Amino acid sequence: MPSGVASPPRIRLSTIVSKTFGEEESLTMMSSHRWLRRGAVTGAVAVAAGAALAVGGAGASGAKATASSSRPANQIQILAYGDAQNTVEKWAVQQYNNTAEGHKVKAILNTIPGANYQSKLQTIMSTSAAPDVFFNWGGGSIVQFQKAGLLMPLNSFFKQDPALKSSFLPSIMNAAKIGSNYYGIPMRGTQPVVLFYNKALLSQDGVPVPATWSQLLSDVSALKSKGVQVPIALGGGDQWPTLMWFEYLYDRIAGPNLVTNALNGSKSVWGTADSKKALGYIAQLIKAGAFGPDKSWDSVKFTAGQTAPMLINGIAAFELMGSWDYSTISSQGSTATGTAPPNGPGAAFVKAGKLGWAAFPSVPGGKGNNSDLAGNTENYYSVLATTRYPQAVADFLKIMYSPAFAKQELAIGNLTTTTNTPSLISGADATWLKWQYNLVNHAAHFQLSWDQAYPQTDTNAIHTAVANYFDSLSVSQFVSAMEGLKPAG
Repeated sequence: MPSGVASPPRIRLSTIVSKTFGEEESLTMMSSHRWLRRGAVTGAVAVAAGAALAVGGAGASGAKATASSSRPANQIQILAYGDAQNTVEKWAVQQYNNTAEGHKVKAILNTIPGANYQSKLQTIMSTSAAPDVFFNWGGGSIVQFQKAGLLMPLNSFFKQDPALKSSFLPSIMNAAKIGSNYYGIPMRGTQPVVLFYNKALLSQDGVPVPATWSQLLSDVSALKSKGVQVPIALGGGDQWPTLMWFEYLYDRIAGPNLVTNALNGSKSVWGTADSKKALGYIAQLIKAGAFGPDKSWDSVKFTAGQTAPMLINGIAAFELMGSWDYSTISSQGSTATGTAPPNGPGAAFVKAGKLGWAAFPSVPGGKGNNSDLAGNTENYYSVLATTRYPQAVADFLKIMYSPAFAKQELAIGNLTTTTNTPSLISGADATWLKWQYNLVNHAAHFQLSWDQAYPQTDTNAIHTAVANYFDSLSVSQFVSAMEGLKPAG
């Protein structure tokens, strides 16, 4: 811990609801990163997206990856998730349109705002409104389109331009691979789940950063003895933050094959000894009071800005969360807008060196590699099989690995996954970004979040299963619920 870091004030649990959870204004300061993952399953219905995308031509229902003369002439339609990060997508489209190919075939950027992106995408993909290039999460978010013959394999693009593949980390490229074919090009940033912690609080209470599961349990016990009633912040009211604990413990104990086999259709893996052992480890943490009094986590939401203040104010010592939590914590309580830097208590907390981060603890004797990660591998651009101008699309995708594009993404906090990213990182957040990149670069396996690896139709079932287990600790109910999921493959 840096010298001169003051000890955090001790705050009683009874003040959380009245002070921390009442800060509704913090909603406006939340990082948009979380919506890259959650936007497919929550929020209000977007309007006018169909009109924005409605262009002439016949339906894109052909199964072969051949150019279609029925598609709009002299243009390629690019569809992206609508949020504050569209500034970089607009920049990329403009860069392409300034090229010789762009003067002949213009790229047009459309966005679907809010949380309705995935559902709206599904309604247009087999119609004349289908985009030539579209944003997705890889994994289960594109399998149905690939099965329907709506996606163009990108292997031929790689033969024409090997750098389109070799410029990105292999583990990231593989997340958009189905069989022997690749169907996505990384276009934003990676988002691994890591363990954030309050350095000052751990130092004050003499608690080490946990490297193993037993150390984490010991930390929980030590923190509770020091008066920390919620050692680990958890937005259980959102359900998806709870899932992160399952993803890591299943990997550490059973290895990545259990979930891989489940995604390939083997439902019986959820009832195996390894599966039940992972559930037992989760129960240990819950029973130890790691997340506060029984079921108190159900009243806490990350999306309501309630977990970041817990870490900042010393109400909690840890939070397991996606890498977007760095900017969420940094911006907590800020009134700065636009390009102004964060100016609230979260910014002061980070600037003072009080925020720490670590990989998920190891589980001795488990089958998983300690370097394995869980989270959102990346966001991708996939290509419509019947696009009329595949060469124009290929030229547009080349921009995704250019140093200029990576710098644009890094400037808004997105950790690009090109092999040259470390050389482009600079500024106040460089230590965090380089550590995170190194984590991803050396990961033996990167498990896409279960609610993204499975089809969208299974998302609610997964969230409900993990939330119910935290509340009831019923192994049989959890196993039954997971066995009822439809595999993505």
